[in-house]
Amino acid sequence: MIHEVEPLGTTATLTSYVHNRAPRLSNVDRRPAVLVLPGGGYEHCSDRESEPVAMAMAGAGYHSFVLRYRVGEQSGWPNPLADAEAALQAIVDGADRWGVDTDRIAVIGFSAGGHLALALSVLGRLRPARTVLVYPVVTQTTLQVCHPAARTAPDLLDAVDASCPPTFIAHTAADELVPVSDSLQLADRMAQAGVPFELHVFPVGKHGLALGTAFTSNSDPEWIAPTFASWTGLAIDWLRRQFPAD
Repeated sequence: MIHEVEPLGTTATLTSYVHNRAPRLSNVDRRPAVLVLPGGGYEHCSDRESEPVAMAMAGAGYHSFVLRYRVGEQSGWPNPLADAEAALQAIVDGADRWGVDTDRIAVIGFSAGGHLALALSVLGRLRPARTVLVYPVVTQTTLQVCHPAARTAPDLLDAVDASCPPTFIAHTAADELVPVSDSLQLADRMAQAGVPFELHVFPVGKHGLALGTAFTSNSDPEWIAPTFASWTGLAIDWLRRQFPAD
């Protein structure tokens, strides 16, 4: 596996988890890729939603990349979106070196990273082919729980139209920080715009579950949710139907 950390011209960095080309994997010269945008309320980029997610996607055959975008006082809009656009451009520019199929790049975002993934999907000058959102911040009301500098972001619901990529959404009904109504409103807007989507609402689980497994629980049993943990397999199955990794 090729593992590199590349600066993006700001404090943002792009970390790659890229499969090596090998004679016994010669049937896959160019693979689809997944760009991971961790959450953290635009205060920080969560480690729990970074490398573990990238490795899960890499294990399914996808090239994976993690963007650590500008946060805190540097999260004023449009800085995070500019970082996400730069990350996507870097993947496209490095496609020959990494063996990336540029027509099959997905973005996956968690919480505030979900907000950024949706922004990239509906506002970006360069956009992903598919979008995966896990307990995403969607509405302007919920954006208020994020860092004050990021609260100037535009309304994303109003920006959803038929050009939005097909989207997978996972949330829990019990989320007390980012209400499931954010995902429900987004799904409704996508339905109105004719955007293909798949929505999974799990009955229990707090906000920020990441993979929902012991590995990403930081030894906190409240971050272990076996039912919610199935979102990863469901998302990978959905991605495989969109563009197979083999």
